[in-house]
Amino acid sequence: MVQIAADALGCQVKPGGLSGTPSHTAYHPRWYRERVSTYWWLWKWRYLKFVLRELSSVPVAYFVTLTLVQVHALSDGPQAYADFQRWMTHPVFLTLNAISFLFVLFHTVTWFNLAPRAIVVRLRGKRVPEFLIAGSNYAAWLVISAAVAWLILRS
Repeated sequence: MVQIAADALGCQVKPGGLSGTPSHTAYHPRWYRERVSTYWWLWKWRYLKFVLRELSSVPVAYFVTLTLVQVHALSDGPQAYADFQRWMTHPVFLTLNAISFLFVLFHTVTWFNLAPRAIVVRLRGKRVPEFLIAGSNYAAWLVISAAVAWLILRS
C-alpha cells in the first residue's frame, strides 16, 4: 500500500518510510496552458483603453518637460525664448504636440470617468452618486480652462 502511494507521489520508499524527495522522471506530464498572443489586449476595448491610458503617461511627461524647457528659455531672455518659439514651429514638433495633446485629452477624460470608482465620497453616511463626482471634475476643468483662456486672450 505504501509502495503504491509512493509511486503516485513520485517518492522513494526507504526501510524507515517515505523519503521527502520526489524521484526524478523524464516523463513528467506537462501542464496544459493555452497559448496567448502577445497582443491579447488589442482585441477588447476595455483592455486597449487601459493600456492606452497607461501609455499616455509618456505624453504627460513630455508636456511637463516641454514646459520646463519653455520656462528655462523665458529665464534666459527674449532671444532664447524667440529661439524656443521658432523651434516649436517645426512640423515635427507640431505633429508631436498634436499627438501628445490627444493622448493627454484621452488620459484626462478616462481618469475623470474613473474617478468616482477611485474616490469614494460619503455625505451623511450615503455614497455620493458617480455622476456628481465626474461632473464636478468636468465642471472644474471647464472653469479652469476658461480662466486660462481669458488670461491668454485678454490682450
